[in-house]
Amino acid sequence: MTSFDTEAADAARARQDQLTKPQGSLGRLEELAVFMAGWQGRARPRIDRAQALVFAGNHGVAAQGITPFPPQVTAAMVANFAAGGAAINQLCRAADARLQVEALDLDRPTADFTQGPALTGAELDAAMARGADAVDPDAQILLLGEMGIGNSTVSAALAAASFGGRAEDWVGPGTGAHGAMLAAKQRVVTEGLARHVTVTTRDTLLAFGGREQAAICGAILRARDLRIPVILDGFICTAAAAVLTRDDPQALEHCLIGHESAEPGHRRLIAALAMRPVLSLDMRLGEGTGAAVALMVLRAALECHDGMATFAEAGIG
Repeated sequence: MTSFDTEAADAARARQDQLTKPQGSLGRLEELAVFMAGWQGRARPRIDRAQALVFAGNHGVAAQGITPFPPQVTAAMVANFAAGGAAINQLCRAADARLQVEALDLDRPTADFTQGPALTGAELDAAMARGADAVDPDAQILLLGEMGIGNSTVSAALAAASFGGRAEDWVGPGTGAHGAMLAAKQRVVTEGLARHVTVTTRDTLLAFGGREQAAICGAILRARDLRIPVILDGFICTAAAAVLTRDDPQALEHCLIGHESAEPGHRRLIAALAMRPVLSLDMRLGEGTGAAVALMVLRAALECHDGMATFAEAGIG
């Protein structure tokens, strides 16, 4: 597995200390520039090609009254992405990222995880391969997002399986579940956790699915092989990524969390991963939208890092 280039990061940090500003005065922007230097392996990192991948899938557990929307909405939103009408389309245009949407067997929802494993081994392998194959090897940053009716329930189960706690600790309203519907989400997660004992990444994905979460994992692993830094979106995307830490606690070292979602479980998940989101804007849409906004901040960090004059160049001091 590729690792962080400390020599390039040290060179980037040294450059930051020579730029025409008090040391550390750009705060997190300086940290982001150093992060990118270490993963790109050069002191002055660039983003000439940004890829945004959105994976879509459907879930059998949605039939248990856990969401106010029918599974057909997943396909309708994929069509909206294709037509350019979704929030992620606008934000990718603003952030200069190429959007690619991968619909994963929407006509075949995963199995209901309260009744048995959500995915077969073959289905899991196929979804992870789709995620890996979708990564552009020439990209210098990868944004990840998802779409799937019912997948906030799946994400709560993945997070609870990975980090412990009760269903109530992880389940949130998602697309608008309240009252009896929110209770149904908590119930199915509790039932799923009681049914499935998971230890590894593979165990966890097989138990709870879905295909879009598996594809996210495949894309993250492929990006690591290619030394491509990754920006994760909110709760659902982060919960999928976090499953990889069951096998390797350092699996997400090349990843940033784009934003802290308003979905209640996300803050708990961020703390469990000991990561720091780039932004906190009370967003909870999904689709990769928070990652796209974070990319704009990352671009700002690199513009300052690369374009600012040093004190010597400016003839100061």
